[in-house]
Amino acid sequence: MTSRTPGIIPIYYLLAAAFVWAAAAIAQQKEAKPRHKFDHPVNYGLRSPQPASTLPKSGVAPQQAVPKPKTAAKTRLEALAPGEWRLMDGWELAESDQVIAAGGSLFDIGYDTRGWHNAVVPGTVLTSLVEAGIYPDPYYGLNNLAIPDDLCRKEWWYRIGFDAPDSRREKAWLHFDGINYRADVWLNGKKLGSMAGAFVEGNFDVTDLLKTHNVLAVKIYPPYNPGIPHEQSEAAGRGGNGGQLCFDGPTFLSSEGWDWIPGIRDRNIGIWQDVSLRYTGDVTVSSPRIITDLPLPDTSRTDITVMADVTNHASVTKQVMLTGTIQGGVRFETPVRLAPGETRTVTVTPAEAPQLSMRNPRLWWPNGYGSQELYDINLSVTDSGGVSDELTTRFGVREYSYELSVNSADGERRIEYSPTDGMGSGRIPFGSEPSAPKLREGVEVAELDSAAELPGVRFIETDGVAPYLVIRCNGERIFCRGGNWGMDDGMKRVSRQRLEPAFILHRDMGLNMIRNWTGETTEELFYALCDEYGMMVWNDFWISTEGVNQEPNDRPLFLENARQTVRRFRNHPSIAVWCPRNEGYAPTELNDSIVALLTREDGTRHYNPNSRYMNLRTSGPWHHLGDVAKYYRGIARGFSTELGAPSVPTAESMRKFIPESERWPMSDTWHYHDLHFGLKEYCGAIDRTLGTSESMEEFCRKAQIVNYNNYRAMFESWNEGMWRSTSGVLLWMSHPAWPSVQWQTYSWDFETPGAYFGGKKACEPVHVQVNPDSGMVTVLNTTLRRVKSPRLVMERFTPEGRRLYRREMKCGDIGPNSLADVARMPREDADSCVIERVTLSVGGKPVSVNDYVYAPSGDMRVLNSLAQAQIRAKVTGKSGQRRTVMLENTGEVTAVAVKLNLREADGTAVLPTLVSDGYFNLLPGERREVTIESPDFRGRTLHAEAFNLP
Repeated sequence: MTSRTPGIIPIYYLLAAAFVWAAAAIAQQKEAKPRHKFDHPVNYGLRSPQPASTLPKSGVAPQQAVPKPKTAAKTRLEALAPGEWRLMDGWELAESDQVIAAGGSLFDIGYDTRGWHNAVVPGTVLTSLVEAGIYPDPYYGLNNLAIPDDLCRKEWWYRIGFDAPDSRREKAWLHFDGINYRADVWLNGKKLGSMAGAFVEGNFDVTDLLKTHNVLAVKIYPPYNPGIPHEQSEAAGRGGNGGQLCFDGPTFLSSEGWDWIPGIRDRNIGIWQDVSLRYTGDVTVSSPRIITDLPLPDTSRTDITVMADVTNHASVTKQVMLTGTIQGGVRFETPVRLAPGETRTVTVTPAEAPQLSMRNPRLWWPNGYGSQELYDINLSVTDSGGVSDELTTRFGVREYSYELSVNSADGERRIEYSPTDGMGSGRIPFGSEPSAPKLREGVEVAELDSAAELPGVRFIETDGVAPYLVIRCNGERIFCRGGNWGMDDGMKRVSRQRLEPAFILHRDMGLNMIRNWTGETTEELFYALCDEYGMMVWNDFWISTEGVNQEPNDRPLFLENARQTVRRFRNHPSIAVWCPRNEGYAPTELNDSIVALLTREDGTRHYNPNSRYMNLRTSGPWHHLGDVAKYYRGIARGFSTELGAPSVPTAESMRKFIPESERWPMSDTWHYHDLHFGLKEYCGAIDRTLGTSESMEEFCRKAQIVNYNNYRAMFESWNEGMWRSTSGVLLWMSHPAWPSVQWQTYSWDFETPGAYFGGKKACEPVHVQVNPDSGMVTVLNTTLRRVKSPRLVMERFTPEGRRLYRREMKCGDIGPNSLADVARMPREDADSCVIERVTLSVGGKPVSVNDYVYAPSGDMRVLNSLAQAQIRAKVTGKSGQRRTVMLENTGEVTAVAVKLNLREADGTAVLPTLVSDGYFNLLPGERREVTIESPDFRGRTLHAEAFNLP
């Protein structure tokens, strides 16, 4: 690491600043008044780098970066919409001190930038420096330690030259979708203004500054409190989560380092979102707000309210027409008169435009409950000169409502409410402070206001789900199964190409909710993909654990970022819940301000003031339990926003980021890539279950069986209580932000290991499962269609595949969105390791086949002695990007944990590839049909592997 040695005078300033900072921190902690007692002290992070003796060690030196020759900057303007272009390709980057030393004016067309780097925009400083070959890939091995941590303490300049396109419109605007952490924006030598916080937009009037040839320069400032990362190792452990960066609020808090990601050396500063040039007339339209209101339970019509800000930038009064056109033929117009400089929020309802009362709308549903129908609306303002400005936004017709318990004058009561129905009241129907006393299991509820004054609120019968939250969409209860995203990518590389595979995997796994943990995945593309793939969003803002992590220092800055976030993304149908922070309540004044802005700027969604306790089960556990039956015995209750277990990926994925000499035995490289939480329990369980390993390949192969069982059990334990005692569970985590060996359903390269297929099995829309403790067989139907006359077959086999038991029975209909206990798997004679199978068929076709390797003692080592399996595969169907494959076990023993991969000619796995099932068992003579999807099968082959088939 590099650092500057301060002189005597700067030391005085540093000491004074430290005193002021400490005093402010102490005062703020006193003001915060945590509502819960925690066993650990408030986390300030490291005050100085950790001792060298505890740093991660490796016998392999970090990779040497190879600088790429700088190419001449060639800017490209990419058309986005009429009169709007994205500034592409011609960006350059340099450290501020270097620019000062070089002298000259940045804004001279001939300014010498040969010492600069080609920059990646959108992207971060580190993204650009890695792409330029200045630093090695931080995701490989311990390379991240070779990147200096002072990147986040420096100021940086971005620069781009561009020629202005012709336009007949009067006004020109430069628009920034997002920077981090602070920025000054300059055009042609003139400062346009500043931005602060990672989640605000910048919109600058450049009408009088724009020339034929232009130079745009952006100075990026680092966060005030970048902190010092804790470097994970066997000696140092996982360390504290974050630290001082939490003071800075609206930024990527985890980039200081968390227990699932190392410290990102630039803390993700830079121009991380798009920059565009836009031409308009004197009157502009912005901040659309589309509200759909269904008269539930009737969904055959919806009332649509359209709101937008219309601004007159001219020095004279303007009379304009606001026109809206909704995909499908709905069109309306409304005149607007604006004084000079006036901004007016224009509202159009079905009362003014009856065509906004839409009949038989196409509804947006969460994944698994229906299709994800979306509408485009175009809003334009016209004056005597024609179209002055226009925008197009997307929305979905859907309505959320919520069930929860509250405290009322009559004691604990159960209510259902629709925020949309109560929008006219201008307030939330209950407080966001917990009432006393706590309810059972430590659950807290809020105090209900006078129900007589609260439209949209009705009392309902208390059932077994009380006092927990239930989310409804379009009047139907949604059984929430999903996962947390700590961050989409540790280096904020967030193109559609990089992110969309993750959503496809979530959809195919059967998930329907993503928690945007501490708001670190707050960008348009994330919400657009959630809309398209039916992922409801539990959306946090940028504060982490109460009583552990620091509160944000600059509350006006925090609230401005929150206000803009709500205004920018409120039309996305996927957002289901707003939440102020991770695991705790926001400080009272900040909480009250958030409630006020949500009421003012949205009003269509539930605000849950705490991600645990308030109508929720507490978080965790996050470690390996050893006995998956523990999930059933007491953990699976209510709605939980965090539940996790370790998830080591396949050896093939591990080889991509762990150098060969560090793969076995487990090294600090494993620890640096997050192997720590529950390490002893997890590794010990694998050893006890399947025997000790002699190589990484053997360990990872065994780990997939354990991972499959763990991730299936987490979901199945919640499945068993659906609407009886449970309403939702979100994994910690479903998505990795970098190559990790912890908490993930798929690995960072989009390989789908045991955890993915275990979760996918449990989240089948129609599913049969066995309680590992009681043997109860339960059929779950999370669709909105009745399952008619299913048949159940229960079987038990020796590991080799010899049948020990079989029973077939007819089950009654399983109604929509319901479950039934249908039988009990006998266990009296199961005194050794066996394979239990339950098969549910409808109309003679299996819809769910679920195998359990059941061993009362937990010892499955008999699987290690199975003879090598023999599998024959044949492609039986081709349709576009899909192939149907028939797998047949032609041997005499069970093929355990069978998995398909599509491979290149050199054996490399093609990722991502979608496979309908994996890590399943094929009994001797059994055939199983599997589908596989890939954009291109040419020159590639299908490979089958199994626990007993390399």
